[in-house]
Amino acid sequence: MTREGAPLVDFGRTANDYARHRPGFPVAFFDHVAGLGLGVAGQRIVDLGTGTGTLARGFAERGASVVGIDPSDKMLVEAGELARTEGLAVEWVQAKAEETGLAGDAFDVVCAGQCWHWFDRARAAAECRRVLRAGGRALIAYFCYLPDAGTVAEATEEVILRYNPRWTMAGSDGRYPQWTDDLRDAGFHDVDTFEFDLPITFTHESWRGRFRACNGVLVLPPDAITAFDTELAKLLEERFPEPLVVRHRIFGIVGTRP
Repeated sequence: MTREGAPLVDFGRTANDYARHRPGFPVAFFDHVAGLGLGVAGQRIVDLGTGTGTLARGFAERGASVVGIDPSDKMLVEAGELARTEGLAVEWVQAKAEETGLAGDAFDVVCAGQCWHWFDRARAAAECRRVLRAGGRALIAYFCYLPDAGTVAEATEEVILRYNPRWTMAGSDGRYPQWTDDLRDAGFHDVDTFEFDLPITFTHESWRGRFRACNGVLVLPPDAITAFDTELAKLLEERFPEPLVVRHRIFGIVGTRP
């Protein structure tokens, strides 16, 4: 996937780390959006940029009929394996968010987790509107660690920036209210946001795997990724004993197709 001004990012290179170590959206997220009428049993849902299917599988577990869309065949393989292990039925389609090839006016919810920034956002928003039925809803969701001062997250970002000083995503507070305009410009009504924070626990191994799957790292040459991982392992051993408890932020945008 690409975005303007950013390098090519092939998440398929790290599909295994992504599947094993990137924390998926937690139960608290699914409970919250269910309270908004999203992802409930019987709904037809499209998950754009599904990756390893964290949203697709979570909604399928709750009784929705889900199609997971991703351009990476390797990510879809990982998603399919996880779904089979969990006994979940999800339809996986290799396609882009901007041109899914799905029927129009057919779905109750279109969601995108951790990926809206990679899309041609205007085209993706238009595609969301096209595939949704009247009254259907779009959900843009993020689940981000917070690099609070003095924490392992802040220290890890400092290591990333030594290897990739052009990385632009360091220091994020996990909020993206500017993307509400993407839905409004596509004609969505009642566009609103929600957010809440919660702690997530990692081991040294899972934290390292989570950052080998970070976009600021996986664009590096293989020898640089190995060097980064070695330096991060040393940092963790010297400064941050297990377990690592890291504050994360859930942020979401919801809009309704008229």
